[in-house]
Amino acid sequence: MLFSEPAFLLFFLPILFAVYFAVPKVLRNSVLLIFSLGFYAYGEKLFVLLMLFSILFNYVVGIGIDKTGSERGRKAWLVLGIVGDLALLIAFKYANFLVDNLNVVLAGIGAEPIPLAPVHLPIGISFFTFQAMSYVIDLYRREVEVQSNPLDLALYISLFPQLIAGPIVRYHDISLQLKRRRISVGTFAYGIERFLVGLGKKMVIANAVAYPADQIFGLPDDEITTSLAWLGIICYTLQIYFDFSGYSDMAIGLGRMFGFKFLENFNYPYISQSITEFWRRWHISLSSWYRDYLYIPLGGNRVSSRRTYFNLMMVFFLCGLWHGSSWNFVIWGMYHGGFLIVERFGFKAILDRGPRVVRHLYVMIVAMIGWVFFRAETLPQSLTFLGAMFGFGSDDSGARLLVHFLDRELAVMILVGAVGSINLVPWCTARFKRFCQQKPKETAHAWQTASRVFKWVSLTAILLYALMLMAAGSYNPFIYFRF
Repeated sequence: MLFSEPAFLLFFLPILFAVYFAVPKVLRNSVLLIFSLGFYAYGEKLFVLLMLFSILFNYVVGIGIDKTGSERGRKAWLVLGIVGDLALLIAFKYANFLVDNLNVVLAGIGAEPIPLAPVHLPIGISFFTFQAMSYVIDLYRREVEVQSNPLDLALYISLFPQLIAGPIVRYHDISLQLKRRRISVGTFAYGIERFLVGLGKKMVIANAVAYPADQIFGLPDDEITTSLAWLGIICYTLQIYFDFSGYSDMAIGLGRMFGFKFLENFNYPYISQSITEFWRRWHISLSSWYRDYLYIPLGGNRVSSRRTYFNLMMVFFLCGLWHGSSWNFVIWGMYHGGFLIVERFGFKAILDRGPRVVRHLYVMIVAMIGWVFFRAETLPQSLTFLGAMFGFGSDDSGARLLVHFLDRELAVMILVGAVGSINLVPWCTARFKRFCQQKPKETAHAWQTASRVFKWVSLTAILLYALMLMAAGSYNPFIYFRF
């Protein structure tokens, strides 16, 4: 079940609200847990048992860390927890990838291949596994208290807003909110606002550019022209941002409606002036997770330059692999890690002296080239697509581009997406606030009232338009099935 489906918006969410706010506060966590498990079981059916096993396993590990007095014993429990969580992730996400690559080696030496049927990848396993790991690591570091109530730990790991598409919520960020949280009219209204913004990003912009992106990436190699390749990657660059940030907005909004405050996951990454800055703004929950649980424990940048570069490449190798069991994801991760090393080596200092527009163009070109590896199914397809982007494709007459893909509606969506990916809204909000401060109280109040009316009329229009798109069965892909 997706947030952008009628079943979620018209049935699941209204029923949950009705039950959640009808029961006493002491029962609300139980209600959320039941609905969260039902939400996951709706799509994954019996694989919800896998999540329950992960919850039970990490609960036992947490009790073991807390009850063990010796440091050696605590570390043993920590190692058990990490190894167990990673084993679960490897078994269901990387087993086929590992066996397929091993079979290539075996074929090279004339040995028999290892047979392995395709293993089902449970949706969201990367997200809830990393959340479970953050709990046991934070507990070992004595940054949080042990969760003695298994139902509350189960709620943390299975909480439906961020379950299948993030952001990765750390235990220490919401441990107190699991026990007590307040919901006011203001916070609930903000949650609705944030959810509808995310729904608009997903349904109105991301889905509109997703169809041509998928069509172009699905073309035979000999039909990809330079202009088609650039149109395809521009569409995908907008799709992945508005889809991913849209789901994060919806998750943050849903969390706020139930009293949870999740941290931000995106901060206008396409306005970045370096790849280093890009990773401070893109998928913040994942990059900060790797920073705190891998990069810093490896020594971070407190070690020699050579070791720092190794640490960066290790982090981005695993970051790429986290996104999917494919060498394309590994290449994408190491590609970004390589640019971080180059910038740290001195290129960023040179870059900072250049014009702002040049720095922005550099980031966008680097990011779009990287997205080719992220989107393409195979490495040969990635290389062919990149070749087409830089003039090595088929004859570029432009007719196919203009007639079959770049119509007026798509051009408008690309323009809307380009404007929406910059921090124009916060800038306008800040200017409007200063404008109101300079006006008399009555005038300022009138302007603020008008702006609130305009905002809610716009959000209502987004909701109605999204429902129309759903009813019409418009293109609505789910891009996180490999995560």
